[in-house]
Amino acid sequence: MKHFFLSLALTAISGLWLGPGVSSLIADAPRPNILYFYVDDMGWGSIGPNGQADRRAKNLPSVRTPNLDQLAARGLNFTRGYGCHVCSPARSSQQSGFHQGHTFADRNDPNNAKKAMRADDILMGDALSAAGYVTGYWGKWGYGGSKDQANPVIDNVQTLPTSHGYRHVLAELHHVRAHTFFQPTLWSAPASPGAVGGIELIPNSMARYQGRANYPNTLALQDHPDYPKTAYCDDCYAFAALDFVRDQGQHYNRSGRPFFGLLAVQIPHAPFGEIERLPEWDQAYADDPHYAKLADQTRQWAAMVTRIDAHFGNILAALEDPNNDGDKSDSIADNTLVVFQSDNGGPGGKNLVELDANGGLRGTKGSIQEGGIRVPLLMRWPAMIHDQSTLKAGTDVDHVVDVTDLLPTFCELAGVEAPLSIDGVSLAPTLTGSGQQRTRDFIIHEAGNGQSIIRGTQKLVRTKRGLELYDLQSDHAEANDIAAAHPERVKELETLLLGERVDEPRGFANTYHHWTGKDGASTSDAANWSDYRYANAGITYMTDDGAPQLSWTARIDNKGDHPNTAHADRDVEFLGLEIRGGASKNAAQLLTLGPNVNLTGRNEIRIGPNGTVSLNEGTISTLRWIEVQAEGALEGTGSIEGTVYNDGTVSVAGTDRPRLNIVGDYHQPDQGTLSLADVGQTQPAVQITGTASLGGELVVATGGGFKPIPGHSCVIITADRIDGTFSNPENEVVCADGTRLTIEYSDHRVSLRSH
Repeated sequence: MKHFFLSLALTAISGLWLGPGVSSLIADAPRPNILYFYVDDMGWGSIGPNGQADRRAKNLPSVRTPNLDQLAARGLNFTRGYGCHVCSPARSSQQSGFHQGHTFADRNDPNNAKKAMRADDILMGDALSAAGYVTGYWGKWGYGGSKDQANPVIDNVQTLPTSHGYRHVLAELHHVRAHTFFQPTLWSAPASPGAVGGIELIPNSMARYQGRANYPNTLALQDHPDYPKTAYCDDCYAFAALDFVRDQGQHYNRSGRPFFGLLAVQIPHAPFGEIERLPEWDQAYADDPHYAKLADQTRQWAAMVTRIDAHFGNILAALEDPNNDGDKSDSIADNTLVVFQSDNGGPGGKNLVELDANGGLRGTKGSIQEGGIRVPLLMRWPAMIHDQSTLKAGTDVDHVVDVTDLLPTFCELAGVEAPLSIDGVSLAPTLTGSGQQRTRDFIIHEAGNGQSIIRGTQKLVRTKRGLELYDLQSDHAEANDIAAAHPERVKELETLLLGERVDEPRGFANTYHHWTGKDGASTSDAANWSDYRYANAGITYMTDDGAPQLSWTARIDNKGDHPNTAHADRDVEFLGLEIRGGASKNAAQLLTLGPNVNLTGRNEIRIGPNGTVSLNEGTISTLRWIEVQAEGALEGTGSIEGTVYNDGTVSVAGTDRPRLNIVGDYHQPDQGTLSLADVGQTQPAVQITGTASLGGELVVATGGGFKPIPGHSCVIITADRIDGTFSNPENEVVCADGTRLTIEYSDHRVSLRSH
């Protein structure tokens, strides 16, 4: 296979919404290869650990997935994994990290292929290609090409996998065209010179793999004389992925350059009966006494699932032996994160997996089919990070995980920033046992026939019929609507749900904007921001040329040679906002809040290197977090509604009343600094309604309103709970004038005692 070097991968996406950290590699951190299996419409209970093993133990019909069962035994089974209940939006969210209220594709619109992804969206391929990974995608992509079975064309280059960092591709570009497994052609890259979008049509054929002893013949049976000339497309996808893993595995052993491969098969989506066109299609169940008694669709569905499981087994074997010589000394399995997930749980094979708590298969009238649906999610994490984790192989993890979480997880493991303002949350700290696992209060799902919000053990579903509330802990099948008994909770969850923009018309999405204002200009003035326009082939799909709003993903980024100040003179809100200075130390970027001004970043506010936010008695609000990165700063006095992650500097000047009120948690790791000046004698400088996780340095300035009294102590921080300590040597603060102060801790306070 042809190799593409890092310089090419970076150049291809240089115009995207990437911060400096996204294209910088962390050379001293172990970076795993990532192999991601993504199936279409497999219910939660369709694999062994989620129900099929129990069925076998009871001598009931069961589906055979030996390779997935082994993956679960050697890794983690996330028992509360969720996805969107409709294919196209699920894939849009998977790739972008935005839930369906914020991503462009929020339903199975036949025109999604023309417009779903945008050049500005940073997808998995973009982020990992920029991180130096060799990237591949095989299977149902669903965007960019027309639906014609014969001679499809490219409809929108912006939305192609090759326009988003994927270099090795064999894919279907329209979800309607994927309603057969026997498309005459598939889209392939690398392509011939001059191919539109760097991708071209090739025959859907297994001919290049037939009659070759170095390719497994089970269960594809591509060497059987009755194997169709037009291939079963998932066989082609799986063998292309096998080629990639073998080739890149050997390349990894030579160069250390990691790879990312995503196999997104059509199995086990309908049409089920097409599998009967394959030779010996049901051979995997030849010895199963239950199999012949099952309904036709159930037998077809089970055969499909077991067929793709066999393909997964072949690819996993390639991790153990990349050069396929029988000697496993070149294994890269311990250097590879393997993920298996379904996009949603469809009704195929219902009779085989009917488990009220597990399958997610109540039929089309149940709320399970109209909101976020539980899906199987397995991860086998590599030895390089497994050794640091407290999780054990074969563990069931009761942690709410959404399809949007995979992008930020992969980014963190690859050592790059996640895209700004996305809805997903990285699971890397849970996998590695290192760092602070960030949390979300709720997850959102939307498609054309319904929306839902899951918070804790409760799920609110909104449909044309009205609002339904379910207790997921006691009612897995969502059979008992308890909305009437909890009207206040219903109203609270509905407010959050609508705030996530799930009720917008089709074609609504977040938009991307840059600060263009001069030094001292106002953030509320639309003239100081770039406009947004998404257009293709003479058609404009959306525009946004106004002042900031909650759908904005925005950056105040100083690209000049001199300091720049953006001034918030009135309340201003964003979905996500980043403030970052330039590479030169003179190119600082400051955002100042006027007195009593509210700054909202619904998903996040990110303060990057050489960037500063000054409160000035204002308020910062977020439903998730404010992130102060290394060399970034949050200063002044006021209030923060949300969690603070401080890897830079938080600087507070206080008098005899709390000067920084944090309604949320405060996390300061070893590289962070908390700087206090004019500490009051009777009131804390920082008041935290939540947990204060402390590390890093505490700096205190004397003078002004702070006059230490020998032998006396003053409280500087209060919190609902204090975890950890600052890392000051000898547990002391040494002020600039030589004053020495001892730091004292209790469960709820941090104090300073003067010598």
